[in-house]
Amino acid sequence: MGALKEREDSIESALHMADKAREEMAQLQANNEQLLREAREERDAMLKETRQLRDNIIEEAKQKANAEYNRILDSARENIQFEKMAAITELKNEVASLSLQFAEKLLREELSDKVKHEEYIRKHINEIKFN
Repeated sequence: MGALKEREDSIESALHMADKAREEMAQLQANNEQLLREAREERDAMLKETRQLRDNIIEEAKQKANAEYNRILDSARENIQFEKMAAITELKNEVASLSLQFAEKLLREELSDKVKHEEYIRKHINEIKFN
């Protein structure tokens, strides 16, 4: 009877220890699941932060590129305007020079003959109105 009692106590103790081990395993599993959830949440937060940082960097790069583009465009427009004004000025100077050369040749032709010279002077004298 004593051995049977001892055997029963041993089985009961083993069952109790098995229940305790199951409870500990369940607790460990719950802890592992909690840690896994926390790790996923932390990973998701880090990914979100990284994406936001990436988006901010891209946006900042776009803004800098646009600013540089506008600066270059404005500079090019200004250079084009300066070149245009220089070309216009050069063209005016060239037209004035050609006009003077033409007038000089025309006057030489007109004034080379004494009769034409006198007619030219009379014509312009008649055009002048005295006050």
